[in-house]
Amino acid sequence: MTEVIVLNGGSSSGKSGIVRCLQAVLPDPWLALGTDTLVDALPAVMRASDAGIEFAPDGEVTVGPEFRTLEAAWIEGIAAMARAGARVVVDEVFLGGADSQRRWQQALRGVEVLWVGVRCDSAVAAGREVARGDRAIGMAASQAESVHRGVVYDLEVDTTRTEAMECARAIAARVG
Repeated sequence: MTEVIVLNGGSSSGKSGIVRCLQAVLPDPWLALGTDTLVDALPAVMRASDAGIEFAPDGEVTVGPEFRTLEAAWIEGIAAMARAGARVVVDEVFLGGADSQRRWQQALRGVEVLWVGVRCDSAVAAGREVARGDRAIGMAASQAESVHRGVVYDLEVDTTRTEAMECARAIAARVG
């Protein structure tokens, strides 16, 4: 039985919309947690520090050692919730591609995980980014492909021309 669904995709690829739809279509309650939740929980000083996480004006994201330490604890916490019986949908951005997935795989050993790649054409994601108004312009384009490098998925969805609900239904069909 699937205990965790990890959605990985670049900024503005449509992950958050898919998560909301998954919560609506899956028969059991699922918690929604993601990288934005972690970043929002950080002290403000860590959101503009080379030890924490920095968002450059061109959309580049860099993370430092203090962020990595807290991120590791965050990932272990999500794994612990799954082991305690919570079903969790994770909205992630694998900035390190395969290395990021390995960190999650290590923490989630023994937990049934459905790995989902959320793809979106970089131009479409960039348009969504502008419309959102809460992202550094350039982040969507820079992450559209890089977050998928070396990552192995059970399923991939593409939100370029497919609505979030249709993607969620395809994912829900794979949840055991």
